Amino acid sequence: MEVRKRSLPADLDGLAVRIRRCTWCELHVARHRAVPGEGPRTARILLLGEAPGRQEDAVGRPFQGAAGKILDDAMARAGIPRRRTFITNVVKCRPPGNRRPRAQEAAACRPYLLAQLAAVRPRVIVALGETAARNLLGPRTSLPNVRGRWSRTGETPVIATYHPAAILYNRRLFRRLIADLRKARMRAEAT
Repeated sequence: MEVRKRSLPADLDGLAVRIRRCTWCELHVARHRAVPGEGPRTARILLLGEAPGRQEDAVGRPFQGAAGKILDDAMARAGIPRRRTFITNVVKCRPPGNRRPRAQEAAACRPYLLAQLAAVRPRVIVALGETAARNLLGPRTSLPNVRGRWSRTGETPVIATYHPAAILYNRRLFRRLIADLRKARMRAEAT
């Protein structure tokens, strides 16, 4: 895997091209479009989700379905412009049936995520859901134990919060998602 990481382009456009052609795990077999992520290289905040869903797979962009609408609303209420935020996922291709990514799939995509983090160098990372939190903070991470609290991946502050899809099943979590996004915005603005 280290060989793959070293051979990756350092720029976001080059990474996106590589991700769209990737065959490093079995997820590429059924995908329509890989979803590299999007946003400016100068983004202060990077949002990390779990995996593309059906709508994202269809258009090749992150958070386009119902969860995307919730995320857009929460970001707006927290004062975070989407156009100034880099948004990506742990895995870049849709898992069958929208299941959680398997450990080997996340491991195969990890070099891409690390290259994106190095290219963007965000001031703050927001882990959306337990899969993203575990990818950044370790496999034993439990969302209830870290949600809304600051952690680190390397030198970069990380705040974990609910995945927007969770709000589809429990609207009461929406205020907490907004509060966590506000914390991220304030920390990004302060550094």
